[in-house]
Amino acid sequence: MSPLNYNHLFYFYVVATEGSITKASTRLNLTPQTISGQISSFEAQIDINLFDRKGKSLHLSEMGQLIYSYAEEIFQLGDEIKHILKRKQPDQWHTFTIGVTNVIPKILVQQLLSPVLNMNERVRLICQEGDQNSLLADLSVNKIDCILTDQPLQLGSHVKAYNHLLIESGFTFFATDTLIKTSNKKFPQCLSDLPWLMQGKKSAMRTRLSSWLEKNNISPNIVAEFEDSALMKTFGQDGLGVFSCPTIIEKYILDNYGVKAIGRVEEIKDHYYIISPERRLKHPAILEIVNGAK
Repeated sequence: MSPLNYNHLFYFYVVATEGSITKASTRLNLTPQTISGQISSFEAQIDINLFDRKGKSLHLSEMGQLIYSYAEEIFQLGDEIKHILKRKQPDQWHTFTIGVTNVIPKILVQQLLSPVLNMNERVRLICQEGDQNSLLADLSVNKIDCILTDQPLQLGSHVKAYNHLLIESGFTFFATDTLIKTSNKKFPQCLSDLPWLMQGKKSAMRTRLSSWLEKNNISPNIVAEFEDSALMKTFGQDGLGVFSCPTIIEKYILDNYGVKAIGRVEEIKDHYYIISPERRLKHPAILEIVNGAK
């Protein structure tokens, strides 16, 4: 195969980023016909269709998505080179890329990861969100350094990595004062009388919470489910249901969402892990996260 044409790769990267040839032509100050021709030449050179074309719509093909991920890294490094050349001195940055499962409360992510930005070394933190399976796939090909998750890596996984327990927390139940007053029962029996905002089925907490509710003969009236915990709290703030979150972030929720704590439970706990390729942790940024959690 002939050497890769990086001009062609850049045109492809811009089209994929912008979502259309028209938008890419505006950004690059080139005609749509020129860009379309360059993309076609690139596909002919590598003998791969980068886009699935449906009418005027462009959608990345499976191989196109893979090549786009590499192109993104290449041109991000290019931007860093331009920055160094502009300053005329080396930037001693170390990039630390962590995958975060999207069910973890954002404020907890911020609390756990903020020590990385206070290290003596100059670290550029890159956070990528996704579900556990997609993040494990990225970890297996070294696209990310580790994963922050509420679910440990299961035995028999095809990914060679290790669990490191960061922190655990009991749970607090929240609701607006107006909603609380609609039941005259005490906690936890009052939970049967209130509408529920529940974590999505991808959350490990969902299973533990369901078992606890069944054990206490509580039949929740689930009116909504959420993969995004921030969205769940916003609905709770409007009095649309009772919701639960780790007790470790209770003060933040009380200070920012105008709700009250109905009760706390230590029988059920949420656990948060770092999944890393290292059995014995050596990466300085991961060590900073672990020590900060302690």
